[in-house]
Amino acid sequence: MDTMIASLRPLADGTMPSPGTPYAIALQQFEQAADLIGLDQGMRDFLRHPRRELTVNFPVAMDDGSLHMYTGIRVHHSTIRGPSKGGIRFHPSVDLNEVRALAMWMTWKCAVVNIPYGGAKGGVIVDPDLLSERELCALTRRYTAEMALLFGPESDIPAPDVNTNPQVMAWIMDTYSMTKGYSVPAVVTGKPLAVGGSEGRLEATGRGVVYTIREALRAQGKSIADVTVAVQGFGNVGSVAARLLAEQGAKVVAVSDVSGGVTNPQGLDIDDLRAYWRENGQRVSGYRQGDAISNADLLALPVDVLVLAALENQLRGDNADRVRARIIAEGANGPTTPEADIILADKGIVTIPDVLCNAGGVTVSYFEWVQGLQAHFWSEDEVNHQLERIMTSAYQTVMDEARRSNVNTRMAAQALAIRRVADATRLRGIFP
Repeated sequence: MDTMIASLRPLADGTMPSPGTPYAIALQQFEQAADLIGLDQGMRDFLRHPRRELTVNFPVAMDDGSLHMYTGIRVHHSTIRGPSKGGIRFHPSVDLNEVRALAMWMTWKCAVVNIPYGGAKGGVIVDPDLLSERELCALTRRYTAEMALLFGPESDIPAPDVNTNPQVMAWIMDTYSMTKGYSVPAVVTGKPLAVGGSEGRLEATGRGVVYTIREALRAQGKSIADVTVAVQGFGNVGSVAARLLAEQGAKVVAVSDVSGGVTNPQGLDIDDLRAYWRENGQRVSGYRQGDAISNADLLALPVDVLVLAALENQLRGDNADRVRARIIAEGANGPTTPEADIILADKGIVTIPDVLCNAGGVTVSYFEWVQGLQAHFWSEDEVNHQLERIMTSAYQTVMDEARRSNVNTRMAAQALAIRRVADATRLRGIFP
């Protein structure tokens, strides 16, 4: 299989992303996949650049009467296959190049599961733990007002991401609706059920991770009930995946989050751990039904499946050789660097790439958007059935591409997605 790492080229504005950053990695992956499918230079230049970007600086009135300035970002990578779609994260590390990378990955993710969206991403540079609920609401509403020229049910549909949740989405929907004078539930997804959310949306990303793990295990003649699992990251994606895997008979032997981790070779009681996590300030550290373990050591446990559900760049050239899992499921975006991909491929480890593995969230967001536009809502069983159908079909299509092109699963997913976006671009033509 081809394991070359593509070289970086400057963007149209002459800038060059720093090596090893998420945006540099996203561009390296793109160039390698573009080489694989023989993409011509003009189309390659078009698809590697974001469609549009907006950075805003805005004030928020704090509880003590002071004003604090914040910076918000929104990037549309592509609008070729439909409205742009992507989450909003509130985090101190948010920067333009990170958001560019996440928006590009969203384009490929939507194309892999073949839903009619382009990719977008957004964020605010903030530590939300330092804000009161009123301050967080004010920040969300002001960010929405600043981005209202981009947001819209037919143009750009935000969703939850790191440190945002259904309540934040409800504030976004309400703020946008106030600018229109009527309720627009389809402007955002991941909302509470009471204001037009979808059944099954909160668990969708983690459930999609489990569907792809099931398919990868089937290819090896195994079932979920046969395996041991370690999960890095215990937020919405990781905790849901851990619970669903445990319910289906897997032995989840380790879990970690930013506070550290816990391991038990006999298997952790995930429901009990989730209750402890909620009571302990959303941290797993100190859980007494297991031994403490670091994030670094969790990655090296001798398990069948390693679920990466934290942040970017967790497996790198300096630690990938320690991995002993046979399947890696990327519930997070960009958790594996190109250098690590080479090491993992050489070890015969199967990676379920992020643009496939964690696409369950955007898929059910698509369902929510459709339901909002039609004002007709589905049962949770119907949502999960349709999610399973799409995720299973996408997995098989990616595996077929990998076999046909003799490449690893990440390159197969990227090649499939880029080809679909390029084909749509050619059919639409270049305006004017």
